[in-house]
Amino acid sequence: MNSGKYVFAQILQFVNKYEFEKFVNRYNGDHRVRDLNCWNQFIQLFFGQLTSRNSLRDICLCLKAHKKKLYHLGIKQNVNQSTLSRANENRDWRIFADFGEYLIKAVRPMYSNCSIPNVDIDNDVFALDSTTVSLSLKLFAWAEGKYSRGAIKIHTMLDLRGSIPTFIFITDGKYHDSNVLDEIVPQSDAIYLMDKAYIDFVSLYKMNKADAFFVTRAKVTMDYRVIESNFNIDETTGLRSDRIIKLKGYKSKQLYPETLRMVEYYDDEKDMMLVFITNNFEVSSLDIARLYRNRWQIEVFFNG
Repeated sequence: MNSGKYVFAQILQFVNKYEFEKFVNRYNGDHRVRDLNCWNQFIQLFFGQLTSRNSLRDICLCLKAHKKKLYHLGIKQNVNQSTLSRANENRDWRIFADFGEYLIKAVRPMYSNCSIPNVDIDNDVFALDSTTVSLSLKLFAWAEGKYSRGAIKIHTMLDLRGSIPTFIFITDGKYHDSNVLDEIVPQSDAIYLMDKAYIDFVSLYKMNKADAFFVTRAKVTMDYRVIESNFNIDETTGLRSDRIIKLKGYKSKQLYPETLRMVEYYDDEKDMMLVFITNNFEVSSLDIARLYRNRWQIEVFFNG
């Protein structure tokens, strides 16, 4: 019989309580708290996340069922869902947000040398997307979504070297995806992978001027003219064209006055022609397509 520590207790050892308490003290999180302090609140939510609990009630019932093991798990006490719910409602969210940023900064360097599948580049690569969570408008009147329903959007940017979220921004359900580009400070020489919902030529041009790169899908209605074509294309790889273009639309050519690169790739698995636009003229056209394929790591992150 195993007489060592429980797996949860071993994992908890990697979480720096000293650093966590710094943020608790910064925001006075444990002021006049008797029963459930911030650390134990965090541990119980952490337990719920790792064990895939579906609700606060589920977390509390599970911990209550293992009441005699709580000490060995590193949990001081079990509480009912009302106590945990009030703690979530009343505690300063910045304690957990700042601690999350600390953990991300601590973990990212560990994965900085991780490779990206089928792509051999040194750039930092980020995937940007959002997921929608349905809510009740009666309880969350501020969270307006489409079709008179309540919803929030969780805009997330994922570092593909390690699948680590580096940016999270929560809005109501009507917030357009492209607007989140105004909240992001582009990192020089980094590559940002986005779907066509993020095409905002004002923001993309700012990214270009910051020496950052983007790869996104082109909209069918995009008006452009071809400046130059690369005829050295191996169609057996799925590539169909690699062109340098310039926007022709009255507004778009003013918002993005410089040239863009357009890569066409045929996906035989889905029988679909994919058209990408990017401001990166250095990597190969096949790498452009492969980079965008890796954007699906963020879909796995949302559904995992």
